Amino acid sequence: MDTVIHPNTTIKSGVVIGENCEIGPNAYIRERCKIADNVKIGSFVEVKKAVIGEGTKVPHLSYMGDCEIGSKTNIGCGTITCNYDGFKKSKTIIGDNAFVGSNVNFIAPVKVGDNTLIAAGSTITDDVPSDSLGIARERQINKEGWNKK
Repeated sequence: MDTVIHPNTTIKSGVVIGENCEIGPNAYIRERCKIADNVKIGSFVEVKKAVIGEGTKVPHLSYMGDCEIGSKTNIGCGTITCNYDGFKKSKTIIGDNAFVGSNVNFIAPVKVGDNTLIAAGSTITDDVPSDSLGIARERQINKEGWNKK
C-alpha cells in the first residue's frame, strides 16, 4: 500500500515489499528480498537475498547482496557488499541507525553494529562494533613524475 515503483524497475519472484516505500527508477530487486515499510531503494540499486529494515535508504548506485540491513540506516552512493570470494557467498550484516558514506566496500563476512558511521571510501574487512566510526583507507600519496613521458 502507498508504495511507488518507478519506471524500468525489475522485481523478481519471492520479493516482499512493505508499505510506503519508493523503489527505482531502474532498480533491480532480485529473488528472496524482504523490504520493510518506509524504505527507499533508489536509482540503479540492485538488491539480492537482502533484508532491508524499516526506514532505511539505499538511494542510488549500490549493490546490496546477501545482506541484512537494520532500520533507519543510510547507505551512501556506490556502496557494495562484496559477498562472493570465488568459492562461497557470505553475508554482510549492518545494524540500525548506521550511516555509510559513499563508495564503501563491505568484504563479507562482516558485521557492522548499531549507531555506526563508516567513512566514505572505506573497504571494511573486519567487524565494526556499535557506536563506532569505521575508517579503512590509505593516506593519499602523490608520485610526482610517475607518468612523465
